[in-house]
Amino acid sequence: MMEWILVVVGLVILLFAGDALVKGAVNLSLRLGVPALIVSLTIVAFGTSAPELLISVKSVIDGVPGLALGNVVGSNTANILLVLGVPALLATMHTAEHDTRSSYVQMLVASALFIALCFLGVLTWISGVILLAGLALMLGWSFQQARRARAADAAAAALDDTDDLEGADPEMSGTLIAVFLIAGLIGLPVGAEMLIRGATTIAKDFGLSDSVIGLTLVALGTSLPELATTVMAALRRQADVALGNVIGSNMFNLLAIIGIATLFGPIPVDAQFLRFDLWVMAGASLLLIPFVFMRMNITRIWGVALTLGYIVYVWSLL
Repeated sequence: MMEWILVVVGLVILLFAGDALVKGAVNLSLRLGVPALIVSLTIVAFGTSAPELLISVKSVIDGVPGLALGNVVGSNTANILLVLGVPALLATMHTAEHDTRSSYVQMLVASALFIALCFLGVLTWISGVILLAGLALMLGWSFQQARRARAADAAAAALDDTDDLEGADPEMSGTLIAVFLIAGLIGLPVGAEMLIRGATTIAKDFGLSDSVIGLTLVALGTSLPELATTVMAALRRQADVALGNVIGSNMFNLLAIIGIATLFGPIPVDAQFLRFDLWVMAGASLLLIPFVFMRMNITRIWGVALTLGYIVYVWSLL
């Protein structure tokens, strides 16, 4: 009974924390004169990826590094198929209005780098340093974009567009913005930890292996912050935050989480990942091409397709 209570309470915390983080991120972008997309690629993406980081590092320390790898690979697949699919079932995500091409290309490069390192057989601290160097380059690009936005007087433009951003308040105090951001950044990992602890116990009671738990329940649990944040962003018609959050989170998962985790110990790559799971992750990433380069909206039909794709993937693992 206690395990189910943890799951429910964790989910409630995730939903409220996701709403607070999006609200704080959007208003921070207005205050700084930075587009919401840039904020979502940094603050929102980092905050919602905190559960993956905590679990991956703990898995390596506890001697189950396969769980860390499954957590990241499974989370990235869930981020695209489920985290973008479910919100699209509720409301069309007007991603055609936003330019995410540069950040998306970076995500593809990060994915290719990660897969190439996996084919070495073991992710060592050297692999981690390479991945963290890629993270530094990505962050440098994001901050460069932010400086360019400020130089172009983006603050004025953002204030002119505040009517199009539900939940945005140009007069919100800095203290209240900080409260929203801190509540989101703290609430997301806490809620995810509660949910994962309960879900993992339930899964083990049903006799599932650590590998399956990592790729499914743990990956799904750690993707719930992204799902909560993206659902709230979609309902608020902030598609740039939603798509930017997924792209930024996937890059952070590959470059930072695995990069940091390898500093605590090597991560052997099971043959199953090389044969199947890494390619599912890559294929899911390529599914974003129509929305990024062809400026297509993520409609309810796409939402159904993406969500069904994730269900089929999980079913194949089980």
